[in-house]
Amino acid sequence: MSKRLQRIFQLQEANTSVRTEGIAGLTSFMTVAYIIAVNGAILSQVGMPYEAVTIATLICCFLGCMLMALWANSPLLIVPGMGDNAFFVFTLVFSFGLTWQQALAVVLIAGIVFTLTTVTKGAFYLSQSIPNSMINAMTAGIGLFIAFLGLKNGRLIVASEGTFVKLGDLADPYALTTILTLLILVPLFLRNVKGNFLIGIIVGTLIGSILGIVDFSTLRDFSFSFSGYDQIFFAFDFSQIGTINFWTAVFSLSMVIIFQNMGAQLGMLPDKSKFRRSFQANAFSIIGAGFFGCSPTTTAAESATGIAAGGRTGLTSFTAGLLFIPALFLIPLFKVIPDAAIAPVLIIVGCLMVQSLKEIPFSDFTEAFPAYLMMAIMPLSFSIANGIAFGFIAYPILKLVTGRRQEISVTMYIIAFFFLLYFILGTI
Repeated sequence: MSKRLQRIFQLQEANTSVRTEGIAGLTSFMTVAYIIAVNGAILSQVGMPYEAVTIATLICCFLGCMLMALWANSPLLIVPGMGDNAFFVFTLVFSFGLTWQQALAVVLIAGIVFTLTTVTKGAFYLSQSIPNSMINAMTAGIGLFIAFLGLKNGRLIVASEGTFVKLGDLADPYALTTILTLLILVPLFLRNVKGNFLIGIIVGTLIGSILGIVDFSTLRDFSFSFSGYDQIFFAFDFSQIGTINFWTAVFSLSMVIIFQNMGAQLGMLPDKSKFRRSFQANAFSIIGAGFFGCSPTTTAAESATGIAAGGRTGLTSFTAGLLFIPALFLIPLFKVIPDAAIAPVLIIVGCLMVQSLKEIPFSDFTEAFPAYLMMAIMPLSFSIANGIAFGFIAYPILKLVTGRRQEISVTMYIIAFFFLLYFILGTI
């Protein structure tokens, strides 16, 4: 079995092993498993049945990871995105006034648009036309985003009416659990202990239980019902397809999913030669989300935890994908793991990704400022897509005003125009 896995996923060529990939897959899964319980809670706000959406979430996680593993041999995980489910609820339904069934139709068409981009030379031209400073800024920006997510979830950074954010109460059990877990995890990481992130999550959960932040009451009921899933399966509604409103929604979602996932994949993929197929797997999964009754799937930023744990091939995503099957019946077990136990992993991974800053030529302001905008906007707007948009709009503007238009590709002009249009339509 081990030899077969090595052959299928080309482990020897990637200088990795079944054990390393398995631990990486488990680590990635542990950091992203919260989506199983959370996605249904968000989508239920528009009237979608919680348990049915949870089933759809599981199916889409499994499908996305299998596509990434078997089609692209990539360690990235595909799951319904937190920003994407919010876009589905608050933009497509609440802002554009679509029903959730019509919003599913938007997801399906946007997935087809995304797929057309990936199966033609569009994705290749896009990736080749993006300056290295922008790619490195995406990596660093996503790193800051992940770090901010960790600091927020660990309650080291909290909301403030006066200053928007502030340092949390370090005596708070959640913040204290984050700090103590981080103090244990950093030495494990520096010593390159196998499974360090996974060990950190387990230890953090134990610390949290001692400090009283772990709720064990969820372990009493492991029952789960599959009834009602037929209400959202193939439930898309194209009745508004002839309206401008519908196509504006398709355009907006297409812009978000294409460039958000391009930024995430170019930023995280250890082997950039896998980008084309990895991008295709992402696109196919979004079409699947439309069919199975879910918000758009995305390249999970938490994939970086598995990559940091040594994941290099599709065996990482394959392992994680398999774990989503029994996970449906173990939701109460995953609810036991506090955010404070996962937060230190995100903080460390954020630091690893921010190191790409050294590849950005900060001595050239026309390269530095768009990169800086991208990195600042991502965590502060809590949106990878918004950060990418600001960076891509600023880049050609600065090159033009400094008389360096020869450094701008036609593709960069087109991308900047569409991102500008994305912002304009979003304000209408």
